[in-house]
Amino acid sequence: LSKLETWRRRTCATARRAREARRDALLSSCEQTAMDALIYGSITAAWGVAIQQFVPAEAQIAVACLVLATFAAAALLRPNANGGGLSVAVEPPPDVRRPYPTYDVSSSAAKKKSFEGIMPLLVDEACAELAGGYETRPDEVAWIRRVLEYNVLGGKMNRGLMVVETGITLFEARGRTVSNDDLCRFAVLGWVIEMLQAWLLVADDMMDSSLTRRGQPCWYKVEGVDKTAINDAFLIEMLLFKVLRRHFGDRPEYAQLLDLMTETTLQTELGQLLDIKCDAAPLSAFTLDRWTAIVKYKTAFYSFYLPVAMGMILAGIDEKKEYDAARDILVIMGVYFQAQDDYLDAFGTAAQIGKIGTDIQDKKCGWLFVNAYHDRVDASQKAFLDKHYGQCKCGSPEEAKIKAMYRDIGLEKLYQEYEQKSYDDIMALKSTVSQVPWAVFETFLKKIFKRSK
Repeated sequence: LSKLETWRRRTCATARRAREARRDALLSSCEQTAMDALIYGSITAAWGVAIQQFVPAEAQIAVACLVLATFAAAALLRPNANGGGLSVAVEPPPDVRRPYPTYDVSSSAAKKKSFEGIMPLLVDEACAELAGGYETRPDEVAWIRRVLEYNVLGGKMNRGLMVVETGITLFEARGRTVSNDDLCRFAVLGWVIEMLQAWLLVADDMMDSSLTRRGQPCWYKVEGVDKTAINDAFLIEMLLFKVLRRHFGDRPEYAQLLDLMTETTLQTELGQLLDIKCDAAPLSAFTLDRWTAIVKYKTAFYSFYLPVAMGMILAGIDEKKEYDAARDILVIMGVYFQAQDDYLDAFGTAAQIGKIGTDIQDKKCGWLFVNAYHDRVDASQKAFLDKHYGQCKCGSPEEAKIKAMYRDIGLEKLYQEYEQKSYDDIMALKSTVSQVPWAVFETFLKKIFKRSK
């Protein structure tokens, strides 16, 4: 009887603890739901006011949909108490994460080769998850594999490699040993940025009617693709968030990385909106201030700030002041980098830059044009720009005359002066960062200062 009574008491105690745990979990869930509703409601309301005040009426619906889609992705992928995202009405996808390979950092060539070796692993994981968890047919999985391999691979990988370099430098500066898993995680985040760039370029090339990218036809120009490229861009975007969740969903930095990615994605898309709105704007509206806003949001945040901020998060830096100081430096770099791109679009060759320059044909609000139109051309030259800028084809006599005009009015010399000033402005901010070694910024500068491709 004594043993029976002991068993009964233990059983009752276990049942009581289970009831209490379920009650606490329910209360926690309710509290979290209420907090989520408050946070997302407040943010949505704030964005609604901002869109109404600052976005042109004809674009407000599109921007609002973009904002809501970004919030939805953040909510879906945000970790809950069980380590996963919000529950969905499907079976959870299978665990397809592969073991990390050995990451060799013994030389620059070895680092690049090791980095390149991570993306096939991510592609295999994505395809396995789609086949096993989303009822995706073999031909569709094969298509998505092709989409990823054609559009994500083949670039210079500067953004992705910078995550690895930043992570290594920050860990060592903070006295932390860099493990093989750390190196592979840095590389995964690097490829997340490369995937972000890939889907943005797929969409951008369609909007700009571009012909080539990285020395090959733009994805939408490939036989059998056409408008399917729009959905392919969306797929790449969502798959990068799946990569982020697969490799960081069980780690404490996941929420911060997710917030950084959604914020940077939105910033970049808003920059793209500013760029697209130029299509219907008069050339007189193409000012240096407008160009700066476009490139700051469309390029600087995701190309320069994002790789360093990711490394800072993994290194455990949490002071807002340090992030702000790093961002100020990196945004100047990003704006300068885009001025380089605009310059090379006109004066670089297709072999140099890996694409055919189309800024004149596409009526781009570019660095060369805004400086020429408002400050350097005479009345007859301005009339020629009014008639032909954005109205002529690549390789046409009119395009050649505009490029010759840029040379005649001294834009090459002006660019060289701007390049040096940008460098000086960056160096003047060296003392503003304390936890991020200057070597991180120096690595960026070495890659971009006076580049020719």
